[in-house]
Amino acid sequence: MKGSLQVLHRLAGHQDRAWSVAWSPSGALIASCGGDKTVRVWGREGDGWVCRSVLADAHQRTVRNVAWSPCGTRLASASFDATTCVWSRRDGDFEVTATLEGHENEVKGVAWAPSGNLLATCSRDKSVWIWEVDEEEDYECASVLNSHTQDVKHVVWHPNSEVLASASYDNSIRLYREDGDDWSSFATLEGHESTVWSIDFDATGRRLVSCGDDKTIRIWQEGAATSSGVGATWECVCTLSGHHTRVIYDVSWCKLTGAIATASGDDTIRVFEEEAVPEGDGKSPRFYEAVCVRKAHDRDVNCVAWSPSDPGLLASCGDDRVVAIWRYARESAASEA
Repeated sequence: MKGSLQVLHRLAGHQDRAWSVAWSPSGALIASCGGDKTVRVWGREGDGWVCRSVLADAHQRTVRNVAWSPCGTRLASASFDATTCVWSRRDGDFEVTATLEGHENEVKGVAWAPSGNLLATCSRDKSVWIWEVDEEEDYECASVLNSHTQDVKHVVWHPNSEVLASASYDNSIRLYREDGDDWSSFATLEGHESTVWSIDFDATGRRLVSCGDDKTIRIWQEGAATSSGVGATWECVCTLSGHHTRVIYDVSWCKLTGAIATASGDDTIRVFEEEAVPEGDGKSPRFYEAVCVRKAHDRDVNCVAWSPSDPGLLASCGDDRVVAIWRYARESAASEA
């Protein structure tokens, strides 16, 4: 089955390329950030979306990534100025309640753990930092992880447990968990032939999707526990290639429907669906391209993100400074006939 992806809204406001978009947990708000050093918060108004807040003057350089806390009252922004700011929302207004310092240069990614008590950041300095958050909203660095040998592009938490994944310029993906009083890497996923730009877990956390400079999308699956009982093995069970013609910058695995969206330097957004396979046949999963939108942003598409509350609603942003909202729909076999 194929599908359709229709643009609903194009939101203008950023004065430089837009790097990242993130939905609030309720799906009522979207945060975006960009080269203009600002974070914008968009909300629904009638049938459209409007800019509710412009968060400025906290960062001195490009804001590369944004992430909402699970409770939806805090927003973290990661910047090329080597800091991460935490904004707290009170009565609809946002204010900086913490500025996290320690990375030696550009912070490329930020992500909250499902509990909301941990925050992860990653940087061009090759490190991943894990920060603990207490009830007073004080932040303390709990661990500095130096497993990667190059720039770390992206971090994402397991949806149901405190396991962290990171993607790097060194062509690898690392998985971490708490080990006694510290954190350590327990798995390395290798297979990409160049920079891994983005990763995302599925709803169960037993599979991970990655994308990168080698123009491939890879599906990784958790296997059985190792003989030592220390952890699980992960293996690549599916590789999608020949779709994008340039670097794939971002990937998002919809927790509600299982669809996978990708954003690329070839100015396309593509959606992939998993083929139905009879249970227990032992075959590796197979995915097909359900839809491709060309000239999605008239320039590089930098980020895609599925709504956590509305199946089929997708946000994207790109070098054209625009945030776009799309509606994806599967076409049934009946409609195809």
